[in-house]
Amino acid sequence: MMSHESSASTRSDPGILARVSAGGRSTADRLPAPLIFVASSLSQYLGAGLAVSLFSLMPSMTVAWGRLVVGAAVLVALRRPWRRAWTRRTLLVATAFGVATATMNVIFYAAISLLPLGTTVSLEFLGPVVVALVTGRGWRPRVAAILALLGVASISGLGVNLGDPDQRIGVLLALGAGVAWAAYILLGRRVASDGAGTDSLAVGMVAGALVYAPLAVGTADTILASPTAAVTVLGVGVLSTAVPYGLEQVVLRRLGTDAFALLSSLMPAASLLVGVVVLRQLPNAWEMTGLVLVSVAVALTAGTSGRVPFPPNRARA
Repeated sequence: MMSHESSASTRSDPGILARVSAGGRSTADRLPAPLIFVASSLSQYLGAGLAVSLFSLMPSMTVAWGRLVVGAAVLVALRRPWRRAWTRRTLLVATAFGVATATMNVIFYAAISLLPLGTTVSLEFLGPVVVALVTGRGWRPRVAAILALLGVASISGLGVNLGDPDQRIGVLLALGAGVAWAAYILLGRRVASDGAGTDSLAVGMVAGALVYAPLAVGTADTILASPTAAVTVLGVGVLSTAVPYGLEQVVLRRLGTDAFALLSSLMPAASLLVGVVVLRQLPNAWEMTGLVLVSVAVALTAGTSGRVPFPPNRARA
C-alpha cells in the first residue's frame, strides 16, 4: 500500500503525491514481480475457495457483488481517496478500471457455475495472451505468450462439451471474462502509471459495486442471513479483491502490459503448487509439462521486462 500523505502541499500537488507514493512503496518495489504475483494468486485462490462454499447459499452473482462491496469498503477505508486532488480524466479512468474489474469478477463467477474452474481459467487466459501478443515487442513476448497459453491449458485441462447448452453459455462467459481481463490489464497499467494506482482502485471498486448492484436486488439479504455467511463474504472480499488487486498495482506500476499479462500465467501454476504443498496432490504428466512451459514463459518475460520508471509530473487533461 502507498503511504498516506498529510501535508496540504502534498494533497494539492499530484506530482508531489506521486513521488511520495513511489517512495513509500520502495520495499514492495524491491521484491521480484513474480513473487508479488504469486502472493496475489495465493490470496485469490483462498478467496475463491471461500466463494465456492457460498454458492449453495446464494446465487453466484450475489457472491460476486458482495465481494465487490467488501473490497471497495476495505480499500476506501485504507486509502481515503477523497484526499487526492482528482481531475475529470483520472476519475473517468478510475471508473472505467473499476467497472472492468467488476465485470471480470462477475462474469468469471457466472462461468465457474457452469464450467469446471480449470476450463474457465484456460479460456479466460486468452485475454492476457492477446494483450501480450499485441503490446509486446520482439520475438520473446510472442513466444512466451504461446508457451504460457499451452502451459495453462496443460495445467487446467479443457474438456468442454459444446453439445450441452449450459457449457456453451459457460464458454461464452469465460471468453467474455477474458476480454474484461484484458481491459483490466490495460486500464490498470494506465492508473498505476498515473501515480494513483491504489486510490484509483478504491474509487473504481465503488463504481463497479454500484454498477452491478441491480444483480443483487432481492438476494442481497442472504449475505446477512447468518453470521457465518456474512463473515465468509467478508473473507472473500478481502482475500479475492482488496489484497490481490492492491498487490497487482505494485506490479503494474513496474512492468509493461505484455509482461504483466504473461505473469498472469503464474495463477494456475500457483494453484498447482498449493495443491502439492498443502493438499499433497501430486501433479500428473500434463500438469508438470504445463508448469515447465509456464516457467519458461516467465523466464522469457524476465529477459525483456525491466523496471518501468515512475512517470514525471505532467499536466492533467
